[in-house]
Amino acid sequence: MVVNSAAQVTCPALKLVFEAINPESCPHSYNFHMHTVCSDGKLQPEALIQQAIALGLKGLAITDHHSVQGYQAANQWLTTWKPSSFEPAPLLWSGVEISAKLLTTEVHILGYGFDPNHPGLQPYLQGQAPQNEDYQAQRVIAALHTAGGLAILAHPARYSCSPAELIPAAANLGIDGVETYYCYNNPPVWSPSPQQTALIYALGSSHGLLHTCGTDTHGLNLLRRL
Repeated sequence: MVVNSAAQVTCPALKLVFEAINPESCPHSYNFHMHTVCSDGKLQPEALIQQAIALGLKGLAITDHHSVQGYQAANQWLTTWKPSSFEPAPLLWSGVEISAKLLTTEVHILGYGFDPNHPGLQPYLQGQAPQNEDYQAQRVIAALHTAGGLAILAHPARYSCSPAELIPAAANLGIDGVETYYCYNNPPVWSPSPQQTALIYALGSSHGLLHTCGTDTHGLNLLRRL
């Protein structure tokens, strides 16, 4: 059967999805920030993709820290699953979350739509944070681009440096977008934090960046963070 995976979909197609993202997109239509047991999450990859289907997600990415094992396991599960008219298969993009130094702080950079087997990306897929020059944000962004992917600054309002400092710096290094729609606490019902969203949307838009969304799920429920 034809696998309904977005692993081979080009970045222009993924950009179109990101361009259409809005405050209502997550968590019921799209979710581009989720973790499995392959890093620091609690869900098995197969359970995550099954829950995504049950929720009716149109598209998603598994973004384990420095690993694509969760993505690969979920993608493999999709190859044997038979979609129905009631439960169509979502598009599953390759994803990863990489630690990097930007200005004076450690940030997380989300990668999407890349070739997981590209040699230039392998230093970042070893299950631990990169070291030395590979730890620099510029190198991380370049590696994702070399592998055919997009680079997104995760949750810009969670760091010691302000979004007003980090987003222009990331844009100068060629980052493609920012995680605009993000919940900075853990309420029972996930919703993007309004104050941070407005600031990050304005800063990202002023630099021509894409806007993404994600729950940053680490627990067993894709509808919230923990």
